[in-house]
Amino acid sequence: MDQIKFLLTTTSGRIGRQQWWIGILALIVVSIVASLVLGAFSFGNPVVTGWLAVLLNVALIYPSYCLGLKRRHDRDSDGKDLLILLAVSVILNLVQAIGIGIDWVDVGNGVVMPVPSMWLGLINLAFGIFAIYMLVQLGFLKGTTGPNSYGPDPLDGAA
Repeated sequence: MDQIKFLLTTTSGRIGRQQWWIGILALIVVSIVASLVLGAFSFGNPVVTGWLAVLLNVALIYPSYCLGLKRRHDRDSDGKDLLILLAVSVILNLVQAIGIGIDWVDVGNGVVMPVPSMWLGLINLAFGIFAIYMLVQLGFLKGTTGPNSYGPDPLDGAA
């Protein structure tokens, strides 16, 4: 339990890729369960669903930040790029929940679907590319060997 508390609530120190993946998988499970529960309360209303998604995003932002920052520390980075990723994520979520840049398209049989406008689609594409870069940084690249300015190597003593 102390390990989970350390992973999801503190911003100091370093963690390796394995700890980061475990923490991210836990957040994904929480997100899926919360989405299913909150989705039951939206009654199929896309506006309500959008705002519930914003609330879920905000609720999971701090644990995501804690995990990512410790992982960026392992790569001897201050994590400003992580702040950009999380801030843009919240902003895009808010923009879409408000309905800015969303076109409603009739797909037939009275079914109407939200579709992002061209400019919002391009912003989402750029964000997706940046998110892939951050995924590589956080989840796949090895941290600095030995101690760095953020603490001792989390892999020292392992093996």
